[in-house]
Amino acid sequence: MFSLKADPELSLHLFDTRVAGELFWLLDSNRSYLRKWMPWVDGIHSPGQISTVIQMWEKSSREGSSFHFGIRYRGVLAGSISLHAIDWNNSQASIGYYIAENWQGRGITVRTVKAMIDHAFYGHRLNRIEIRCGKDNHRSRAIPVKLGFTQEGVIRDGEYLNGNFHDLVVYGLLAREWKNR
Repeated sequence: MFSLKADPELSLHLFDTRVAGELFWLLDSNRSYLRKWMPWVDGIHSPGQISTVIQMWEKSSREGSSFHFGIRYRGVLAGSISLHAIDWNNSQASIGYYIAENWQGRGITVRTVKAMIDHAFYGHRLNRIEIRCGKDNHRSRAIPVKLGFTQEGVIRDGEYLNGNFHDLVVYGLLAREWKNR
């Protein structure tokens, strides 16, 4: 299993089906919190369903189209981060993340996203990273701002969530900007 060490407390591990039960428990126990921002959460009702999703993630990792990691804080699965929508021709990708409600406020997400940016720019030699956040998801939007991303615009009605369309704020970061920090 491929992993990245963000710092002594924090590591990222590519998901595999062995953690399906643990990931399902994390999603299920945070369902009411996560469903506010993640349209797919309500569609997962069993460890078997998440196992099928993980198998798709494993395939996409082998193909190089996306990489989905579990976030482990002091050994406990605390969330997820992905490098997805990878466009190798244009050397760019998107980062998506979530952290369980009880693990928030410890800097886990900022440190995790920083490690993923390093991996994308230095490990994969990408040139551009994008993060999209719900316009009203202020905690999530604070992450790219803290890490020096530029707000590039708003995708109006960019996501259908809980029966309504919501705007997405787009943030971008270039490799040369990251190196100059």
